[in-house]
Amino acid sequence: MYKVLIVEDDPMVAMINSHYVEQNKDFSVLSICKNGQEALEFLQKEDADLIVLDVFMPLMDGVETLKQIRQKKIQAEVVMVTAANDTATLEETMNLGVLDYLIKPFTLERFQISLEKFIERTTTLKQNTTLDQSCIDSLFSKSVKSHREDLPKGIQKHTLDSLMQYFNENPGWQAVDAIAEKLGISIVTVRHYVSYMVQEKIIREEINYKTGGRPSMVYKKN
Repeated sequence: MYKVLIVEDDPMVAMINSHYVEQNKDFSVLSICKNGQEALEFLQKEDADLIVLDVFMPLMDGVETLKQIRQKKIQAEVVMVTAANDTATLEETMNLGVLDYLIKPFTLERFQISLEKFIERTTTLKQNTTLDQSCIDSLFSKSVKSHREDLPKGIQKHTLDSLMQYFNENPGWQAVDAIAEKLGISIVTVRHYVSYMVQEKIIREEINYKTGGRPSMVYKKN
């Protein structure tokens, strides 16, 4: 399981980010720090795989914290979070090698895309002792492909593969909530992916009237 450090001075936002992390079964919250100085002190004692780092914080802001993380050669990926979408901050943090950049307020679905990017990059590096051009392109998000074609925005290969495997192993009709519980991802994310899979004719959908309550959609592999 990947360990996530949340660096955020707003307690409410920190709580939301923590909740978002916990929606993915592959991640756990290591700790929450209120500012960059506290985060750097924590990282001297504990290792994090991923850092969700706010830009505007007291004592030490996110940009300076990121610079210190790089200077100290702390081995962790970083997702920057900010309420401001100014191009100067974006350019500076991109030059410092951030994995992703989230503008507040962001959705659970968009947050999960950041986590999926982390998994894909980490998996690619672990599985390949030598990298060919396609691996390099994948790492830099220029050419992330499914088995059929380029994936559209918002569809990540790792999550799509998990859904594909689920339907391969469960040939009967499947409900969204059951899929979400089994895979450890949000219902919103599952709905997004099954909609794409129906569109691509990977699976088909049908209305289930036998729920005892409101009819719901169920899905089955073609």
